[in-house]
Amino acid sequence: MNKDYLIQKWLTEELTPEEQKAFEALEDVSFLKGIADDAKNFRASQFSKAKTYSDFKKVLDIQKAPVRKLYWVRPLMRIASIFIVGFAMYYFFFYENLTHVETQFGEKVTINLPDESSVSVNALSEIAYNEKNWNKERKIKLEGEAFFDVAKGKQFVVSTPQGEVTVLGTEFNVKQRENFFEVKCFEGTVRVTLEEYESVLNQGDNVRWYNGVVEQSKNTYSVPQWTKNISDFQRVAISQVFSELERQYGVTVTLEHIDEKRLFTGGFVHDNLDNALKSITVPLDLDYVILQTDKVRVKPREK
Repeated sequence: MNKDYLIQKWLTEELTPEEQKAFEALEDVSFLKGIADDAKNFRASQFSKAKTYSDFKKVLDIQKAPVRKLYWVRPLMRIASIFIVGFAMYYFFFYENLTHVETQFGEKVTINLPDESSVSVNALSEIAYNEKNWNKERKIKLEGEAFFDVAKGKQFVVSTPQGEVTVLGTEFNVKQRENFFEVKCFEGTVRVTLEEYESVLNQGDNVRWYNGVVEQSKNTYSVPQWTKNISDFQRVAISQVFSELERQYGVTVTLEHIDEKRLFTGGFVHDNLDNALKSITVPLDLDYVILQTDKVRVKPREK
């Protein structure tokens, strides 16, 4: 019988008694079963199981490899299967042990960490950390924006897709949105590492990275204003301002004939969409229309 046909039916557990005998007689049956058994032992990982015959065949390359070459291919394939299982173990024991906190449009939450530190998470943001390993390594992954009140102790690291912030005990805010990265220090000292750039911020300092340009300045307030349901901006492109409004209100904003790189200084409240839009558009001499409950159009004011 055709070997490919037998392996395909074996993977789907559809072999007839006669076909089963033919499959068991294959020269490489032990090797094939070994890989399958390795995967079955680690079903917790999405990477540990060959789902289809085509996936399985890509690994083995059964049809193209001459039988005489299988003897040296076999050890390499066994190593590959061990690597897959090892990755599955890492995924199961590390990734699955992470505690995740994710917020939705307009949602903010504050959580307490195992060492009495606290994290306030802004809208449409996510943090992840290993609670069981916290005493050994205080490290949090962040996508979005969060305010950290860190208890004194071992090094505390906030890791984002764009950079890292390292502290011992302090209060600071980290904002990471696409090509925008900003750190504000409200107490103590923090070290910011961003690609080849590194800086130490003291109380009242902040640093911003936007489209590859780094700027340092001073904080306007003693705490992040978003924790008081107000978004504030200091010379920020209006595209970023309206993106934040979208996150806080769950709306889609369309900008018509507007320079999205135009800078804005000011803020808006999180409890009234109409007031929030006025706070942004009036200083910029813009008009807005709320088309539906979740759609807004903004354009230059007619004169």
